[in-house]
Amino acid sequence: MDSRKIQVCLSPALLPFYDKENTVAVVIDIFRASSSICYGLANGAEAIIPVAEVDECRAYEGRMGCLLAAERNGEVVPGFDFGNSPFSYTANQVKGKTVVLTTTNGTRAIQQCLDASTVAIGSFLNITALVEWLRGQDRHVLLVCAGWKNHVSLEDSLFAGAVVARLKTSSSLLDDSAHMTAALFAEAREDIAGYLNNSAHALRMRHLDLAKDIAFCLQQDLVSTIPVLHNGRLVGLPTEGEAATTGIPA
Repeated sequence: MDSRKIQVCLSPALLPFYDKENTVAVVIDIFRASSSICYGLANGAEAIIPVAEVDECRAYEGRMGCLLAAERNGEVVPGFDFGNSPFSYTANQVKGKTVVLTTTNGTRAIQQCLDASTVAIGSFLNITALVEWLRGQDRHVLLVCAGWKNHVSLEDSLFAGAVVARLKTSSSLLDDSAHMTAALFAEAREDIAGYLNNSAHALRMRHLDLAKDIAFCLQQDLVSTIPVLHNGRLVGLPTEGEAATTGIPA
């Protein structure tokens, strides 16, 4: 595609200002929804249904083959099977199951992208596969950072910059946010974990004893699954279907 636009939406609050026609929207919630979605589908989950509200998730209670996952403010909502920690998305827990998921930021951002041509999910866990797939798409790219309650988050912005840096060509049309995040990634690339050490969400998660989740979500190329939204369900692309082979045990 000549002169393909690559744009970065730094917060879901800005989404109404973006034209999503003929566009792949890549939703990014590094800590932790997008990482867990990629990992869960790679580990054999049949589908992940993203919903915005806790009550929408609870409405699936009792349906055969469904697991209910709900997270708010970094913690599992009482009464649900689990939240959005990748340690809950291993093969022995999700293989063959449909996970209905609601999170503080990520699933709400997904719901706000339904007018895009395609909605995909990005994380460090699948970054190389994602970029290779995006290269083959004859559409514009909008990288949507889920952030934290409509505030900008450093980890999502940094990942967006990593994708921009890999994806852009001499003919790409980058918006200012794409330039900014690519520069951010260039500064952080030698020590991403260290760069994010004092980010607001990393501090929040460590306060909740979730340091292992942070380390897990910053692993690169753990899986090659690319989640895409189809009829309200996130599924791996047909060419994918492998189980994760490293990281936490299946």
